[in-house]
Amino acid sequence: MSDQHAPAPVLIVEDSNGVRSLTFNRPESLNAFNQALWGASAEALEEAAGDDSVRCVLLTGAGRAFSAGQDLAEMSDPSTFDGQVPGYQRFMPVLETFPKPIVAAVNGLGVGIGLTMLLHCDIVVIADTARLKVPFISLGVTTEASASLLMPQVMGWQRAAEVLFTEPWIDAEQAVADGLALRSVPHDDLLDAAWSVAGRIGALPLGPVLATKRLLLAGRADAVRDARLREIAEFEDLVGALLEG
Repeated sequence: MSDQHAPAPVLIVEDSNGVRSLTFNRPESLNAFNQALWGASAEALEEAAGDDSVRCVLLTGAGRAFSAGQDLAEMSDPSTFDGQVPGYQRFMPVLETFPKPIVAAVNGLGVGIGLTMLLHCDIVVIADTARLKVPFISLGVTTEASASLLMPQVMGWQRAAEVLFTEPWIDAEQAVADGLALRSVPHDDLLDAAWSVAGRIGALPLGPVLATKRLLLAGRADAVRDARLREIAEFEDLVGALLEG
């Protein structure tokens, strides 16, 4: 008999016709990333990378958010990372080098990593009700997930600067105009639209899929890694200054 009181998994993993869907499942926290979700997501991507039955990964969120970013309550607890690698530092190298196409279905709120991880997805479909934001500077920190490199490449320098320095909410229509998403669809049609794209990839032969993704990543892999490491150094300096203050 199953334990009816067992906690729900922080990540729901499902397979269908060559597609592995990963659903961030902390809806009560707007799918904010804590150590458990970072770790589960990194592990699930690693498993998908090594599974020849998987051609494509689909990312989405449960409830009304894609992800509200880092779990700030957990981050403020000094004991959180005792003896552990911060989950972000485990997750990002896996995401940025993932060898198969990633389709994102942005179902709702995307803040912080809920926006910046989209820069590492190959195709993004966004619900017309979704909104995105990167409140890094107002929180006393700076960019993450190699956004300092990728946002200007995707959005153009001036638009990226506007988004980073003034921190506006970005609606679905603007996200498409900014290059953060391929298309916007009605909320109720989101998963069908995203699965349609992912399913077409899932039906393709594995070898050419891997080769094409490898070629797409090759030109930027070192620059993306180096940008992430620079951001971590700046982040740690800024957080140290906040703690000292």
